[in-house]
Amino acid sequence: MIFRPMLAADLDQVAAIEQISLPSPWSKELFEAELKRPQARYFVAEEGSRVAGYMGYWEAPQEAHIINLAVAPDFRKKGLGVALLDHVLEFARKTGAALATLEVRESNVAARGLYEKCGFKFVAIRKKYYVDNQEDAVVMIKEML
Repeated sequence: MIFRPMLAADLDQVAAIEQISLPSPWSKELFEAELKRPQARYFVAEEGSRVAGYMGYWEAPQEAHIINLAVAPDFRKKGLGVALLDHVLEFARKTGAALATLEVRESNVAARGLYEKCGFKFVAIRKKYYVDNQEDAVVMIKEML
């Protein structure tokens, strides 16, 4: 498995994983716009020529705010989510992040478990955070000093 920065050439595969994985998926065009954001950092996990998963975060002063993380269905339950998260957070730490933050759907038990396994702690609930169904978000933080 290779971890590398996401390229425009990856976006068809990334968008396909996004469609399968999330209840309110981003479009390919939204990912294209994100790749042009100066503060955005996106990475893929690649097996051969196939994107197996992806993750993105926004850089803020001493912070990596995780925007998304998804793994293709046939690569799940094999440790790829943990490996991808560890790789990207190590990159963020080396480039100045002392803290990682995120919001995750309250109902997304698998993602919450992944984040907890990787050292994230619950800090708050954002009521009615998700516009598609008014679901609450769980806010989590990890110190990376």
